Amino acid sequence: MKKYPGIDYSFRPASYWSDATPVSAVLRNVKGEARRIAIRHFCAKQEADCLDQKVFQEEIDNESRDALGKVHPSYMGGEYLPGYNGGEAEIARIALESTTADVISIRARPAGQGIAYQVVDEYNSSFDLPFSRSLQPLSLRRIIRLLDVGRLRDPGFPLGLSLGYNQLGVWYDGYAFKRHFTKISSEFYPQLFTHYERVYDDWVADGEASKGTLAVDGGAA
Repeated sequence: MKKYPGIDYSFRPASYWSDATPVSAVLRNVKGEARRIAIRHFCAKQEADCLDQKVFQEEIDNESRDALGKVHPSYMGGEYLPGYNGGEAEIARIALESTTADVISIRARPAGQGIAYQVVDEYNSSFDLPFSRSLQPLSLRRIIRLLDVGRLRDPGFPLGLSLGYNQLGVWYDGYAFKRHFTKISSEFYPQLFTHYERVYDDWVADGEASKGTLAVDGGAA
């Protein structure tokens, strides 16, 4: 794992079951990505009262989901994630810039004297993780490991969760086109987004450089 200046990789939240900010409390376990963006926007403007109360619900009904999809398919992103188990909280999410704005949710729940983790998406996929339990909330370094090493259980899926979705189809679309395809964020790890924005910048730079090297080698041959 590459470390970037200005990021505290030893940071560890005190708990996954207490909210760091009022906005975090409002967003807690809201599934839909478009609804989360709307909540953030209107809270920042101190105009959250303008939103329909349905926007703040953890899960909306089928009729409301269908209505959102008719406005634009991307508005359905995250709305089809599975329900939360008892005491479970989302600790990070991967939002994709796909047609339906698919979301992958990283979740934690109390388990005995420790914490259990799982990753879910909107297609009932199975995932392999480098670890599934810890005694205390993960450090930033450890959740990055979970994202970098954890994989979709599919032989055709390249790399880990953090870069695998970008890597799919990159030879058709190009690295620069895929730069913003994946966004990783967290209410518990404020610097997780910053870390991965730098990772994706490096991924594009390294990918473009490797293409240039292949072109030169090919020309020399």
